[in-house]
Amino acid sequence: MLNSARLLVLLEIARTGTIVAAGRALHLSPSAVSHQLARLEQEVGTALVERQPQSLRLTAAGARLAEHAQAVADLMAVAQDDLRAHAEGEAGVLRVGFFASSGLELLPRALSAFAAARPQVELELILGQPHETVPDLEAGRLDAAVVFEHPLDPWCRHAGVDVEMFFDEPQLVVLPLGHRFGRRTAVRLAALEGESWIGTHGGRTGEPVLERACATEGFRPRIRCRTDHYQVTVNLTRAGMGIALVPALGLGDSTGVHVCRLDHPRLYRRIGVATRPTNRNPLLRIFLAELRSAAEEIRSLLEMQWS
Repeated sequence: MLNSARLLVLLEIARTGTIVAAGRALHLSPSAVSHQLARLEQEVGTALVERQPQSLRLTAAGARLAEHAQAVADLMAVAQDDLRAHAEGEAGVLRVGFFASSGLELLPRALSAFAAARPQVELELILGQPHETVPDLEAGRLDAAVVFEHPLDPWCRHAGVDVEMFFDEPQLVVLPLGHRFGRRTAVRLAALEGESWIGTHGGRTGEPVLERACATEGFRPRIRCRTDHYQVTVNLTRAGMGIALVPALGLGDSTGVHVCRLDHPRLYRRIGVATRPTNRNPLLRIFLAELRSAAEEIRSLLEMQWS
């Protein structure tokens, strides 16, 4: 196999016409240039230069090989520029997993500035619950996963995954207009025994958080419908089909319903991001900075609205 460094020596000889000038351009001694040229001629098995009294002239084989050397030099320059862009976070691929309600406000805030400043970066966004995205993160198929965790339904930490939590998101009670608790700013879960609920399907454990919370209050909720799409939940509540437990990030359009805080010490979600500590993707550090900034904005908004 041809040595790329020797090809660049031949290319410089073709450009400058002398051993001395080629050595000066390559920061090599004339004897080192002569040695590299001789080794290259041995490798290809033919003469590459005609030696003149004051200069060198490429043979036909030498000129042909110099053309290939130029192509190699161009390709190496492209590779160097590409790797520099990757190292400086100007290009590359970033794969982010996220749960649905984080895609309504948190993730768009983080990605808008990130993507605008890096048009060459390829973003892959994968929707899924934490119990789906964290294994993909651990296996190297994701660079980061925006996650949540319920105190009533914690998930096992993975040894190869770091989790940074940003803020606690309140769980809200959504009521039809005219409901008996419609004028309250907060309501206890026990006071809602006997109501019809629009519930969820549950996560990794299969038992929804609503059922877990109601069990701590000594009753089982009456579920009229189950859906994991919170806007469907709100629409059904608006239509008077029941009441619902909705996290603040998933609330969306709340016109035509009443929303109040739920007075329960363990009914909230903790929002954060999971990463692999061994991940060296330069884009990850930049994305995490944007995500932390967006999370702080969301945290402040939630505190002002629901404190």
